[in-house]
Amino acid sequence: MKLCGFMDTDWAGSPTDRKSTSGGVFSIGSTKISWYNRKQRSVALSSSEAEYMAASLAACKAIWMRKILVGLFGSHLDPTVIYCDNQSYIKLSANPVFHDRSKHIDIRYHHIRDCVQWRIMLLSYIPTEDQDADILTKALTKSKFEYHRGRIGVVDNPYLVKRECLDCNKMMELSEKSRLH
Repeated sequence: MKLCGFMDTDWAGSPTDRKSTSGGVFSIGSTKISWYNRKQRSVALSSSEAEYMAASLAACKAIWMRKILVGLFGSHLDPTVIYCDNQSYIKLSANPVFHDRSKHIDIRYHHIRDCVQWRIMLLSYIPTEDQDADILTKALTKSKFEYHRGRIGVVDNPYLVKRECLDCNKMMELSEKSRLH
């Protein structure tokens, strides 16, 4: 059984407070089992720091899922591969020598280094075009949105769209009637 994840951020994406949004998708084999997005607690000073903070959250979620999977199936799991589209973040988490570049990052985010050292997690580069977590962190073109939506297994439900349109039409008719009276 192999658990893997995709994680990404939109560095300083919030126009009001310049905080980043972290997002991630986890799968077992080709089946997506979990996804999330969350605004980060503090402002990141660089895209690498934002990715580092996002990876910390992804590591926590991966550890939690690994414990559940081991509890359910009682088997040993291979290291969880987490795909990221920021190479400097991957180097920063693998090499504690970069202390000068990371000493401003809050200590709570540094446990990702331990996860990598203990081979609980492996961080791997993936090109931005193939980053499935993009759909959870930033606005995409329609074609990219549909591409990633299909890859994470979320499909259109034409029944819901049709029903919502009918409900909207009914509400508009009622609104128009009440305005005329």
